[in-house]
Amino acid sequence: MNSHVDDYRSVLLRGIGAGGVAGLLAGLVGLVVVEVPIRAALAVEEARAAAEPAGSGGHDHGELVGRGAQLVGGVLAAVIVGLAVGALFATAYAGSRRWFAGRPPFSRSVSLAAAVFGAAALLPAVKYPANPPAVGDPATVGYRTVLYLGLIAAGLLVVAGASLLASRLGHLSGPVRSTVVALAVVAAGTLLLLVFPAPPDAIPADMPSAVLWEFRLASLAETATLWLGLGVVFGLLVDPAVRADKVREGAVPA
Repeated sequence: MNSHVDDYRSVLLRGIGAGGVAGLLAGLVGLVVVEVPIRAALAVEEARAAAEPAGSGGHDHGELVGRGAQLVGGVLAAVIVGLAVGALFATAYAGSRRWFAGRPPFSRSVSLAAAVFGAAALLPAVKYPANPPAVGDPATVGYRTVLYLGLIAAGLLVVAGASLLASRLGHLSGPVRSTVVALAVVAAGTLLLLVFPAPPDAIPADMPSAVLWEFRLASLAETATLWLGLGVVFGLLVDPAVRADKVREGAVPA
């Protein structure tokens, strides 16, 4: 019992450390890449406010927090999110023995990170892509959040179902099993995209399409950095430790 607890604690600490590194990398991508379309979108928002008649309620009251402080806070927030995600990822990794049976720890880590990225980031980004400042009605924030989180939950269920299907098809050859699972995932993902409601907010006419798509792609790149970085760093941290345990104790791979 204590051995299992110690093993999980070791994996959890590695997950938190990997999450911190991945969060920092994602925060830096946000600082360097995502900030460019954000500034362009803020310029559109400022021009819109300046064009409104005086007394219409649209005038600027000034920022409560300076842009520089917002940027630093954004990087710190990315690190904190990375720490939390790393802990959850480590827990999922510890319970994923049957999902990626036969794969070395590094490959398992990267595969798990890619699967979660597809379900929790790529799938919702296709249906509900991120929007920059000056896009979106504040009155629909709650509804949009429910739709976004609901699609993430549905995507994670697809990942879990795919792992279960793969385990049930263990009697098939590797290529055939992989093809069947991939087709099932594509079909389920397509069905989710069709069933979930369309985004509730229209894109304002004064928002340049180049700025809009630059922001969406940059935001997706930031999220991809988080998950790819987490999968790679965690895999590098846990793989040598597992090999050392096998040599020292003759244990089964973690």
